[in-house]
Amino acid sequence: MPEFTCLNLTLTDQIVRIELNRPDKANALNGTLWREIGEACRWIDETPAARVAILSGAGRHFCAGIDFELMGVILDEVQQLSPGRREERLRHIIHDLQAGFTALETCRKPVLAAIQGWCIGGGLDLIAACDVRYACADAVFSLKEADLAIVADVGSLQRLPRLIGEGRVRELAFTARQFDAAEAQAMGLVSRVYADAAQLRDGVQAIAASIAAKSPLTVRGIKQVLNYGHDHRVADGLKYVATWNAAMLLSDDTREAITAAMQKRPPKFAD
Repeated sequence: MPEFTCLNLTLTDQIVRIELNRPDKANALNGTLWREIGEACRWIDETPAARVAILSGAGRHFCAGIDFELMGVILDEVQQLSPGRREERLRHIIHDLQAGFTALETCRKPVLAAIQGWCIGGGLDLIAACDVRYACADAVFSLKEADLAIVADVGSLQRLPRLIGEGRVRELAFTARQFDAAEAQAMGLVSRVYADAAQLRDGVQAIAASIAAKSPLTVRGIKQVLNYGHDHRVADGLKYVATWNAAMLLSDDTREAITAAMQKRPPKFAD
């Protein structure tokens, strides 16, 4: 298992826990943390024993957004360059930051976000790339970038419309207002709200365990078919899933699932 500076990564019973680990900075995203999120997701994707992941934050808050020190480092770097090269370099840096979060989306394993405290700016971009989101009752969200005179550029404006509708995203992006866990659930951003951090941890762990018990081949297929549907028509998606199942329905996992159901026992699947 890789070692990280700003992340805690553990694998137990086929469940990976990815914990943002800068609690003294409310898990604000510096360059190292940003890079390590992408590296962790790629490791999960490539590790057969990892079937599902839970993304959380150490301490009181999930993520306070981008670390202002990182913004300073980026601006200092690009300002040394000549016009044209300066803009080209900044565009490349933004693409690299986007890739760190896109790795959550493209990872073949489901990633569940467990959110407590602040989920601000880049934190909202981060959870938008996850498969499912759960929150503690004390969670506070904000698409904060407009208050910093920035157009959000690492995923919220692209992913949130699919989750909560374009009208809501426009309002949240234009106003940068805060909203609580109850509103996040009402708009469909989070699937469930838990009373406190302990219940959040236990509840999301139980959901992850139920996913890990399913055929990993099937779970990966569900995510890939859903992701394909983002950018394709329904007819294209139906053709894609037909091709997928033509290849996968004859798998050992399918036979084991049917046999276990007939024998009234839990199925056992290879990684």
